[in-house]
Amino acid sequence: MLQFPALSHLNLSGLILRLLLGSIILLLIPDSRIQLIRSIGPRTFLITFLYSPFFWIEFDNSTAKFQFVESIRWPPYSNINLYIGIDGIFLSSAVLTTFLIPIRISVGWSSIKSYKKEYMIAFLIRESLMIAVSRMSDFLLFHVFFESVSISMFRQRKIQAAYQSFLYTLSGFVFMLLAISSISFQTGTTDLRILLTTESSEWRQVLLRIAFFASFAVKVPMVPVHIRLPEAYVEAPTAGSVISAGILSKLGTYGSLRFSILMFPEVTFFFISFICTLSVIAIIYTPLTTVRQIDLKKMIAYFSVAHMNFVTIGMFSLNIQGIEGSISPMLSHGLVLLAPPLCVGALYDRHKTRLVKYYGGLVSTMSIFCTISLFFTLANMSLLGSSSFIGEFLILIGAFERNSLVATPAALGMILGAAYFLWLYNCVVFGNFKPNFLKKFSDLNRREVFISLLFIVGVIWMGVYLEVFLECMYTCVSNLVQHGKFD
Repeated sequence: MLQFPALSHLNLSGLILRLLLGSIILLLIPDSRIQLIRSIGPRTFLITFLYSPFFWIEFDNSTAKFQFVESIRWPPYSNINLYIGIDGIFLSSAVLTTFLIPIRISVGWSSIKSYKKEYMIAFLIRESLMIAVSRMSDFLLFHVFFESVSISMFRQRKIQAAYQSFLYTLSGFVFMLLAISSISFQTGTTDLRILLTTESSEWRQVLLRIAFFASFAVKVPMVPVHIRLPEAYVEAPTAGSVISAGILSKLGTYGSLRFSILMFPEVTFFFISFICTLSVIAIIYTPLTTVRQIDLKKMIAYFSVAHMNFVTIGMFSLNIQGIEGSISPMLSHGLVLLAPPLCVGALYDRHKTRLVKYYGGLVSTMSIFCTISLFFTLANMSLLGSSSFIGEFLILIGAFERNSLVATPAALGMILGAAYFLWLYNCVVFGNFKPNFLKKFSDLNRREVFISLLFIVGVIWMGVYLEVFLECMYTCVSNLVQHGKFD
């Protein structure tokens, strides 16, 4: 049987077990008790969200070590241990994850006509997996949660999108599983803390690094495996798109930073040029491809690809400015790029179409929607004072320090992205009014405005006071750079 540590007032296992307990309670409730399901589910999410900031409050910024570490033993196998902990690099993501889940529930609940209990249980389990995946210090367990959390949400009318996403994910799964098996066979363990003190040949590190890159590149996603994201993004419901944009796309960059760069610092230098070249291609290519699209969701998906590849450039600049800059936009990305799918979802609920050609002149019928959309358009352009500005500025500083030939086209990609968002906003909000296609007019309701205001407050707070996020990660990032001798 499992032996868990005693649940104190503050522990990571308690954070995960609360969600699992909530899913078990919902499973025992009859499907007909919809009101009770709607009461228990959101309260479980709210308790989790209110519990997570205490990790931030009690976190010690002066050390790079894992904190709130717990060991879950599995007798009679004394060599099998589940170690969980959290460091400063990904402390903020815990709070962001618990903040986004209730919003996703409120966004998608009205569109779910059946299987509402299963819908709520799926989100509870998924949040527990998302919290667990970034807390694991064991390669094998990280891999299990890493793939489990990637289960996608698709509409039944587009099963081929699920197949495509599954095949891409499976290919990355196989490469990582082979690499972990090789590591376990050589060292007898998959514990990251032990592996950091284990030496292996340079050629072996190169092969392992390639295997991990193949898996993480699918999650980012990078060219040429990026095509799965637009298809999955379009066919997922609004809540699924919010998950994909806000959290799942971070898994690839998270895995690269936590495991690949930390485990294989020597051979990482060999891959910098290759990875940065792929990222630059994605940054330039995706905005140019976007203007040829006709679906609003697919446009946003391509911009998400460009944004995450910009993060990759900062991460592989391998200096403090670039790595801190790459982590900050990942947090910001969870806010500023979540709003567009919510806005598109609001339009689809009213007009039942996402095709750009049917929209125009909405400023005269949906003034609140247009005002909120303008704010997030400027935020996605990294306007001064928004949550994205400082992070992307740090990425450019770090990239210029490493290689100006990479930073220059990356900066050009930012300009293309800004031009694309302005063009899209102009097509939808201004332009010619089309009453023949848009016959039902209603502005955002109170629920939609409230959700938007939560994002607006978060974007402004991060833009004005990003230092609170940078403080907790500085020591860990410095330790990472020193460990790999990247300076």
